[in-house]
Amino acid sequence: MRIWKQLFLCLVLLAAALGLWIYMVPSAGQTLAGWGVPQPVLAAITSPSEDASAAKEPAAGGPRNGGQAAANGPGQGRGQGGPGGPGGANRATLVSVQPVKIGVVNDQLSAIGSGQAVQTVVVMPQASGTINEIMVTAGQKVEKGQVLARLDDDEQIIERDKAQVALKSAQEKSASYKNLQSVARLDVLDAQIAEQSAKLALATAELNLKRRDIVAPIEGIAGIVPVNVGDNVTTQTSIVTIDDRSAILVDFWAPERFAVAIEPGQAVEASAIARPGLVFAGKVDAIDNRVDPASRTMRVRARIENPKDELRAGMSFSVTMRFKGEQFPAVDPLSIQWDSEGSYVWQIKDDKSYKTRVRVVQRNPDAVLVEADLKEGDRVATEGLQRVRDGAPVRIGGAQETAEVASQ
Repeated sequence: MRIWKQLFLCLVLLAAALGLWIYMVPSAGQTLAGWGVPQPVLAAITSPSEDASAAKEPAAGGPRNGGQAAANGPGQGRGQGGPGGPGGANRATLVSVQPVKIGVVNDQLSAIGSGQAVQTVVVMPQASGTINEIMVTAGQKVEKGQVLARLDDDEQIIERDKAQVALKSAQEKSASYKNLQSVARLDVLDAQIAEQSAKLALATAELNLKRRDIVAPIEGIAGIVPVNVGDNVTTQTSIVTIDDRSAILVDFWAPERFAVAIEPGQAVEASAIARPGLVFAGKVDAIDNRVDPASRTMRVRARIENPKDELRAGMSFSVTMRFKGEQFPAVDPLSIQWDSEGSYVWQIKDDKSYKTRVRVVQRNPDAVLVEADLKEGDRVATEGLQRVRDGAPVRIGGAQETAEVASQ
């Protein structure tokens, strides 16, 4: 193929692409004007597509408008379709509209948290030895100071008795020295010191004997006892775990945008995954002092009272908090359009369409929250947007016309 044929074919393809672009893109005329295309040329390029669209509308409504056009005659029917004639509304683009509503964002926080007892203690012996007796079972409620288990204490009893004998001897010696005038004052002082040392030795022996009893440091519910009678334990051996579950602390992570909104004492609703259908009321007990830089979340702790003992430590909870939130205009997702400058909607005022710039704040399944110069009740176009122009007249379709728009 010769070079001139190739150039001719390229020009034909470019012209076809330009015509298709002008026909399909509503803002093509504005773009060409921005490129410096003269107004007469611009009118000649864009007018055919507009005339074709005007000719389509009466055809689509055939039975509805055909009788009226025939009654008025050929000349009158054409005059109604003209931009300046009394029937100029027929040239208007048919659209479907929806009113702007007000939506709220950041008004609710939902998170998954893990529960723990308000106080948990792992009980360990204060001395090493062999377990002689276990006096607690799993699930038993224990009181503070209650003996849970005992270690062998024969050696400690002997040490206590020896200390008692030594104290008695030191006390008698000290008393006899006080009554004798021939005893030097220094000897009397040594006898008194020996008596005090014997008292301290007895107190140490009694403490060592007392530590053979393993007692509960808090009030609560005992867990499973992992040791048995006869086991040799040390100070690092776990005897039993005690949970004070009169209240449950639920730790959850809140996004950083709620960092300022959450305050101690704020109401919280929690639902236990293991107890579906039950909602437990609580309040914020503590807030961490920093935001985690990795997850951009902040740790929050809620306190839920548990008077009926329905909850357990380690349960997972679905936590909900409600806030005042921020209000934004909410529009139909179909109304959002895009061009080279960003997103916009076609606002309908006085039967004309106006391009209104918007910034998308949040997308929901049924509405899109935007930041724009829109008020509640303002109308925006949702269907028939292909031929809408800025400042051009539009017709708002009813039920039948809306179906017609959707089929185009």
